Formats: sequence, C-alpha cells, structure tokens
Amino acid sequence: MALASRTRRMLEALVREGSLNWLLSRRSSFSEEFEELESSPSAGNNWIPELSPAANIVVRRCSRILETSSSELQESFNTEASDSIKHKSRYARNFLEYCCFRALALSTQGMGHLADKKFRRLTFDMMVAWEAPAAASQSLINLDDDLSIGIEAFSRIAPAVPIIANVIICENLFEVLTISTGGRLHFSIYEKYLNGLERVIKKMKSQSESSLLSAVRSTRGEKILEVDGTVTTQPVLEHVGISTWPGRLILTDHALYFEALRVVSYDKPKSYDLSDDLKQTVKPELTGPWGTRLFDKAVLYKSISLSEPAIIEFPELKGHTRRDYWLAVIREILYVHRFINKFHITGIEKDDALSKAILGILRVQAIQEISSSSTVCFESLLMFNLCDKLPGGDLILETLANMSSSRGLDWGNNIVASGGMYSISALTTVLNLGVMFGSSSNNPSEAGLLVGELAVGEMSSLKRAVKESRENYKKVVLAQETVNGVKADGIDTNLAVMKELLLPVMEVGKWLLSLVYWDDPLKSLLFSLISTFIIFRGWLGYTLALTLVLIAIFMVVTRFCNQGRPLVELKVMAPPSTNTMEQLLAVQNAISQAEQLVQDGNIVLLKFRALLLSIFPQASDRFAALLVFMALILALVPSKFMLLVVFWETFTRYSPLRKASTERWMRRLREWWFSIPAAPVVLETQKQKEKDAKKRK
Repeated sequence: MALASRTRRMLEALVREGSLNWLLSRRSSFSEEFEELESSPSAGNNWIPELSPAANIVVRRCSRILETSSSELQESFNTEASDSIKHKSRYARNFLEYCCFRALALSTQGMGHLADKKFRRLTFDMMVAWEAPAAASQSLINLDDDLSIGIEAFSRIAPAVPIIANVIICENLFEVLTISTGGRLHFSIYEKYLNGLERVIKKMKSQSESSLLSAVRSTRGEKILEVDGTVTTQPVLEHVGISTWPGRLILTDHALYFEALRVVSYDKPKSYDLSDDLKQTVKPELTGPWGTRLFDKAVLYKSISLSEPAIIEFPELKGHTRRDYWLAVIREILYVHRFINKFHITGIEKDDALSKAILGILRVQAIQEISSSSTVCFESLLMFNLCDKLPGGDLILETLANMSSSRGLDWGNNIVASGGMYSISALTTVLNLGVMFGSSSNNPSEAGLLVGELAVGEMSSLKRAVKESRENYKKVVLAQETVNGVKADGIDTNLAVMKELLLPVMEVGKWLLSLVYWDDPLKSLLFSLISTFIIFRGWLGYTLALTLVLIAIFMVVTRFCNQGRPLVELKVMAPPSTNTMEQLLAVQNAISQAEQLVQDGNIVLLKFRALLLSIFPQASDRFAALLVFMALILALVPSKFMLLVVFWETFTRYSPLRKASTERWMRRLREWWFSIPAAPVVLETQKQKEKDAKKRK
C-alpha cells in the first residue's frame, strides 16, 4: 500500500507541475492510458518504479494480454532471469523484453493478429519503449503523434515476431522501410508494411488451398508460394532451343513447375527440382529471338537430371525487376534445401528452416506491394540468399544449424519451463498463420517446443555471427569501391597500367637475364658461386623463407613510416588517344597474333604426336633414348645434385667458356626439331562424321 500511495502521489505531482500536460494535449497512443493511470485507484499495482512512463504503459498492456498484473510479471522475471540479466544497469530493458516476448508469444497464436490494429500499435510501442526503458531516460523520447523508432529497437523487437522480421535480415529490411524517412521508422510506414504482409499471407493461403498441381503436390505436401504467367500483360516464356512457349510458372517449397499454354488448356507441368542435390545452377541469362543473346530478362536452371538447361524469360518493357524477384525466390528455396541437406536437418527443425525461407519470401512480396522503387535488392531481404553473399555467411548458417540441433525436444522442454525468456520460432509463426506442412502437419504441438533466435538480455551466437559478418561486408564494400574507382576503359590504357605495376618484376627479370647472358662476367660468376653453395648446402628453403621475412619487414616498416601520410598514387603515362579505325586495326592485329600463337601451339602438339607415334622413326628413337636417360637420372641421382646440374646448365650456358658450344648445340637442336614432320590432320563436317558412323554399322 505504501508503494501504491507513493506512486499515486508521484503521478499527481507530475500532472500538477504540468510535466504530463504536453502528453495529454497531443492525444498520442499513450495518452488515454496515462489518464487511466491517473484516475485508477490501483495505479500503484501496475507501476514499476524502475521503468519509464512509456515502458510502464507497454508492460501494463502486456499484463492485460497475459491476464496478470505488472507486479506478478516482475516477480516471474526475478525468478526466471539470471543475476547478470537482472543487473541494475540492464534491468529495465531486460524486464521490458521479457514482458514483450511473453505477450507476443500469446498474441500471435490467433490467425488474424496482423490485422488487429491493437497488435500493430502494441508492437510499435514496444519498440518506442525499448529505446528509453529506464525511469532515468523518460525525457529522451517525445511521446507525440509522430513517434519513430531506430534500427536497434527494430532489430531487437521485430524479430520476436518472425513474420515481421528476421535476425539476419532485419537491418536490411529497416533500411528499405526507412529509405524515405532518414533512418527513422514511423508508424504509418510500419502499418502499411503489416497491411502488405496480411494481403500476401491471404494470397499464399488461397494458392495453397487451390487445385493447382494438386496431383503433383500431394506426394510431398508442397505449398505454393508464387504463381506467375496468368496475366496476359505479364507473360512467362520458356525457351527450348530456338522455340519459345508461353505458360504458367509455379514455385513451391520444393520445386519449380512450368505449365506450357496450349490452345484452351495447360500442358502437363515440367518439374525442376530444388530440394534434392542435383548440382543445380540458377543464374540470370540473356535471351532473344532465334537463340540470340540480347535481353537480360531470363533465369537459367541447370541440373544433372536435365539434358539441356531450362531458360525461363520474364518479359517487361523496362528493366528486369520481375526476373530479379524470381531469381531471388527460386534461389532462396534452393539454398534452404542445400542448408538442410548439408547439415542433415530433419523433423521439425527442417520444417523450421523451411518456415524461415517461406516467411522471407512473404516479406519480399509485402515490400513489393508497398514499395514503388525498382531498386530494392531482393537478395538482401532473403536470409539464405544473404548468407550466400555475405563474407562469413557459411559461418552464419553453421551457427544456425548448431542452434537448430541444440533446440531439440529435451532442450525445448527446459525452455518451456523458462516462460518468456525466448522469442517464438518461425515454424510456430507459420502454423499460427494457418499454414500446415511437413511433419508439423501431423504433430503441430511439437512446434511449440522450438524457440526463436532471441533471448532476453542476451546477444545470441547467431546475432554475433551476423554482426561479425556485416562488419566484414563493410570492409569488402569499401575495398570494392576502390576497385571500381581504378578500373580503366580501353585495352591500351589497361596495358599501360599493368606495365607500370609489373615494372619492379620486369626489372628483376632484366637483371636475371643479364646474369644469365654474362653481360657482367664478375657479377654472373659471384651469383653462380653463391647460388651453387646455397643449393649444395641445402639452404634453398631457408633462402626463400628469408626472402618472405624481408618482404614482411618491408611492409611493416612502410606502414610505420607512412602513418598519417596520404596514399601514394600510382602514376601511369596515359597512352596517346586513338580514333575508331586505329582501335579496329589494333584489335585485328591482336587477333592475328593470337591466331599465330594458337597455330604454333598446334604445331608443337602435332610434332609431339608424330614422335610418340613414330611417324619419323629416327627422331622418335632419339627421343625415346632421351626419355630413358632422363628416367635413369631421376631414379639414381639425388634431387639436390639434379637441381645443381640444372642451375649450372642454365647459368653457365652463355659464359665465355661455353658460349660457342651452346650456340652450336642450339643450332643442331633447332635443325632436329624442324626436321620432325607434323602428324596429319583431317577436317570433317558433322554430316561426314554421321555418314562414316552409319557405314561402320
């Protein structure tokens, strides 16, 4: 009673001083409850001194949903939470999360909770209160009609309702929702997003309950996620060779189906499996009339079960947004099954993984409905697509798999006893929406033993992996910006840049050639003696190791000396500008040189073929004797001495003592090589090859 009277006196003092007048005048979502608290004789029982006014209001709403009082909720929290979670500096926020998770788990059990305006307002106000939960922080927010929330609050509360957001993609989703509001999410946009989610859920349920592919889907209990090609203004085309067929494209949680449109009905559906490991490849593709590659509006599907790839085109007048959307959702189903197969996930854990992919596709569909922008990156809103793209995405999936395996039934029973310390799972959300599939169709109660990735007052291992991956991704983006900044157009310009970059290597090569050709006999003699000693003593490995250490020391010293200095830019002499005709001539010359290199390579291969087949017996005998001699050396001589002989042969070839004999032997070798005939080659057409095959039969 003392606490109740003290709380009542505090509220009366705030009203008397005018501290709450601005709240009451604006009539925000909190105003009515402030008035009720002021007039209620039991206000003290529902007021937690450690919490801010906004947090108290949210906790009060949660207690109504849970049919208990705020003080009883606090007692439950004090009983279930560990000492670290109940630390004074974190108590208010952690207690608020506890109440939110418990209330949301109960509120989402109804199928129509997304349509409930009170539920929408509650989830948004939870995020508002999360930003300033403690009593000392009540002045940090203005509880007016134009409330907004930041990314941290959204990332903490929204994933507690898996249909709204996911731990892995919540930051990207927040950026899409706040692209026009400067990084703050307002309730009007948030409500518009939930409206979109409600519509796409109804659409998915109606599709799954329809008779489409009923005979095919019944074997695996597949659910239809998306259908396209039913509207004449947005056709879907399948390319088979040089022919093209319009039709209907259907995506389920296991496969992709295409039904070709005939005169009055659809053909038997072609199935492109996404669940089994068939080495599938799904990527963007160019299409055009008569097999040309002109338009970037298609998706290519390839697997070992198909004799030739399937190409599905999504025609549209401008851009390729439809193709990008379908490419993303097809890959999401493919990647989630790769995840399931890789980590051998079964049972309700498998259904939970599929639920994450399905909810991700629903979120993308909702964003498509409410967003007029065509620049939305669909891959960034789908968790398995994002993990495939992020650096360290494999570690995120490994963490997710470990969490799934550890959330078995035994651990689940312990969690149920812990009340609201965890958020609900994706599978539970899908079942609450009225969609039954997989093993959960037979045992829906088992899904309640799974929990989500959020825990009160803790950063989960999944969140840590995502955070680390995002930090690495930022570094990759910065590095890629520098790469894009130094890309140059034109072959001559790129050759000039490459020549400047390889200048140190070219200088070292020139120095080694000068030693090989004995331009300075004294330097060549010293180099040969030192190298011979190193090879003979077996120090070649130590020499290479010392070279690497010297390079590392150079890098460290350079970094230390260049601290605070601007980056040294590479200066390249720009090549003279050329007109179109000169560029065409340069390309023609390069093609001729490449053709000459290919011809020379073919001649070398044909001469070796002639030696192996003894077309020129005398040369083949010498070559065979040389091979036997080399085999004896490899078998009998230690590798150290072999390396020493190779070094002497290479670096003393043009010494004053051996130069004359080397030139003589090189001349004889060229004469011998030129005397070897090439093996004969006959070019035949495909028709001639088929005729010869028929004759043999």
